[in-house]
Amino acid sequence: MAGRPDLARLRRRTVAVLAAAQVLGGLAAGAVVSVGSPLAYELSGEEAWSGVMTTASTLGAAMASLGLARLAVARGRRRALSTGLALAASGAAGIVLATVVASFPLLVAGAALIGVGSAVNLQSRFAATDLSTPASRPRDLSLVVWASTVGAVVGPNLVGLDGWLSRLSGLPSSAGVFVLAGVGMLAALVVVQVGLRPDPLDVAGRTHGVTGRRRQVPVRVAAATLRRHPPAAGAVVGVITAHAVMVAVMAMTPLHMTGHGASSSLIGLTVSVHLAAMFALSPLMGMLASVAGPRRVLVAGLAVVAVGAATCGAAGGTHALVTVGLTLVGAGWSAATVAGSSIVAGEAPGPERVAIQGLSDALMLFAGAGGGLLAGVGLGLIGFAGIGGTSAAVALGGGVAVLVVSRRRGTVTRRV
Repeated sequence: MAGRPDLARLRRRTVAVLAAAQVLGGLAAGAVVSVGSPLAYELSGEEAWSGVMTTASTLGAAMASLGLARLAVARGRRRALSTGLALAASGAAGIVLATVVASFPLLVAGAALIGVGSAVNLQSRFAATDLSTPASRPRDLSLVVWASTVGAVVGPNLVGLDGWLSRLSGLPSSAGVFVLAGVGMLAALVVVQVGLRPDPLDVAGRTHGVTGRRRQVPVRVAAATLRRHPPAAGAVVGVITAHAVMVAVMAMTPLHMTGHGASSSLIGLTVSVHLAAMFALSPLMGMLASVAGPRRVLVAGLAVVAVGAATCGAAGGTHALVTVGLTLVGAGWSAATVAGSSIVAGEAPGPERVAIQGLSDALMLFAGAGGGLLAGVGLGLIGFAGIGGTSAAVALGGGVAVLVVSRRRGTVTRRV
């Protein structure tokens, strides 16, 4: 019992370190969102490729998630998070170089690497709970989520500094925001390296008497477990639908606004409000899920996403209406993601829970990549209005699918 106060102090310090790293590392995500599609269009010359940066970034995050999780198990959280941040910083440097030499393939490769930072963000939220008690776990997690809000909101507004950085460094103006994003990643790496000592995952293992490697649950077992738990399967359907629609609309909005004469500052503000709705509202969505029930909040969130997507599609050149629509998409995504994740956490059995959460995250990220890619192709075929209407229909269909899948008869399994 004498060691409990020290463990509590270490928990608070770990959360503070992770929150600080989220603020610094979160700048990159906003940079990709705010200038990604115009930059891809500039270097490729084709509207169909305008969504490729968002797609590549999302695929990079999806492919890195399982690898970083395995590295955390083998070498600890500090090594896993630091490795991810180093890769993301190298991606930012690659994008800067791509703008200098006008290389579209290098731009795509850099975007994929910078996406690893998103996988770091996801793992950081889990790392915040390594030393948590059941009572402190939601609070610890929410603090890191709120910290990621700061970086996500500030990131898009860094585009206002591109002219100053261009004059100072001689780099193309579109490269400036990624210079700042790379610096933020490196600063976050230093914070993690210095601050996560001792490693929280190692301390958690010793505290609970865990020795040796943790038992790994194969993906096929996680998928089979989902099939035996229809509420969890329905929740995963809702989460991936909300994410795919959100990415599709968000990725094309900057290019649409640019085509209607919006300034980079206005686009940055629009994306910032959208990201604030996504992340800053998460504690509120958690409370709503506790009061009204997570399935209701999940379906309601998909309905809000549909309304927001339809609003964006109908906005035309009215920038204020685009901002309102994108904000609704962000708020609906927050409700669907928080509520859906809480269902997965409550329905899954013991040691298979982490694997199911990882599978849900991977499916969510791959769905987002597909949404961004299809939106880029669709922009040239059906326009931004068509993307908004189609996305709204997909979100509504996802809500119906959640209700249908969740009500299927499941199989009773032994809790481990």
